[in-house]
Amino acid sequence: MSAAKLASPKVALVTGASRGIGREIALALAAKGLSVYLAADGTEAELADTVAAAKAGGAPEARWTIVDLGTPGEAERMVETALAAMGRIDVLVNNAGIRCRKPFGAFTRADFAALIEVNLAAAFFASQAVLPAMRAQRDGNGVGGRIIHIASQHGSVASEENALYGTTKAALIHLARNMAYELAKDGIQVNTVSPGPIATQFNKDTWGTIPGKLETMTARVPAGRMGRPEEIAEAVAFLATTDGSFIHGHDLVVDGGYIIH
Repeated sequence: MSAAKLASPKVALVTGASRGIGREIALALAAKGLSVYLAADGTEAELADTVAAAKAGGAPEARWTIVDLGTPGEAERMVETALAAMGRIDVLVNNAGIRCRKPFGAFTRADFAALIEVNLAAAFFASQAVLPAMRAQRDGNGVGGRIIHIASQHGSVASEENALYGTTKAALIHLARNMAYELAKDGIQVNTVSPGPIATQFNKDTWGTIPGKLETMTARVPAGRMGRPEEIAEAVAFLATTDGSFIHGHDLVVDGGYIIH
């Protein structure tokens, strides 16, 4: 990674971008011609591979940093580092997240603190940190930037062992609405994308250890299949690059119809 500053027309900062949905989001934005700055707690090899794929897929420039968003203050440092390297941030995608599945009554204070810090606080403070730059780079059409939080279907519906995870995602959806309400005047669009059951490698490995889990999950989806990470990335790319400037505070659910019944 070079420390020299870039002068790219459009730059996206994507968290949790080393694998799964985050990686696909980075590649989808690269295909739209955006430069990408990738932040994750993954390995250097994973991030370097995603950067190479992003460049091959159309990104004018792509860079990465390893960050632990479970540590207070790291979200702000990440934004500062990205701005120093790239010169601007036009799109912030708060994708990083962790899960903790337990029956209600079994969660610890440590569980609560960890999920709040990564799933909610990191997005909250990264968004605050990027505001001065987005306000300053507002163009002649009044566009300053776009912020997209990756929430979840569990932010809208209840399910077993997801009380804590679902609470953080519901809060993220509400945060986006409040941000959209306040920041529209600055030309900043804020929305969420809520994935349903997605066949990431992590989910397949996890659900595959539970007899009948994959079949049960699929049976709950009207579309009759699990979603693909690329389908979430397509939704993010739409919100990040569409000419439509009238989409504010919307939760775009991409779940094959899971929450409609």
